[in-house]
Amino acid sequence: MWGTTSSSRCSSNSGTISLSLIVPLETEIKIRISNVEAARKQLDALGYSVRAPRVFESNVIFDTAGGTLRARGELLRIRRAGDETLVTYKGPSQGGPHKRREEIETTAADAGAIEEIFARLGFEPSFRYEKYRTEYSRHASPGVVTVDETPIGDYLEIEGPAQWIDATASELGYSPADYITKSYGTLYLEYCRAHRMEPSHMVFATSEQR
Repeated sequence: MWGTTSSSRCSSNSGTISLSLIVPLETEIKIRISNVEAARKQLDALGYSVRAPRVFESNVIFDTAGGTLRARGELLRIRRAGDETLVTYKGPSQGGPHKRREEIETTAADAGAIEEIFARLGFEPSFRYEKYRTEYSRHASPGVVTVDETPIGDYLEIEGPAQWIDATASELGYSPADYITKSYGTLYLEYCRAHRMEPSHMVFATSEQR
């Protein structure tokens, strides 16, 4: 998550106050890969080490019954990864070769309580997706590379400053033509259409969990 500064003004009884706000921005791309182990070996050869070991993630997207957030390009998510629960809001994606959007994220002690709060506010589970994620970083690098193993294929996700993303992708042998800025939800729908499947949730079959 990478911050940028923006200005805001608000009015009070004593006049108008100018505020400088740090808006957290996520900048990232995905790249489809065909061989997870080859990708791991390549990262190791380039000096990357595991920052967060491979972990199973269960993600639940929440929305109103009418899909208000999706229509606005926004996302509200609860992620369970190992013993950690993360609550995330993402704003609409901005244009450009990279996926850039506002991201506000925090840990939560009780996922069930958060779900109940969401329900009281009119948000219900709309989509669930799973993956195995391993995070890699390199000394003095300003970003992170993750290896994502999903029910619809495997991906690298490169997150950090835009120039670093481009340099890292190039070092790994990829070009902007390989960049994917779509969400896993959108990729899942495309996968279902291509395979003539009825969309449901992007989850592993029990036999596929690794």
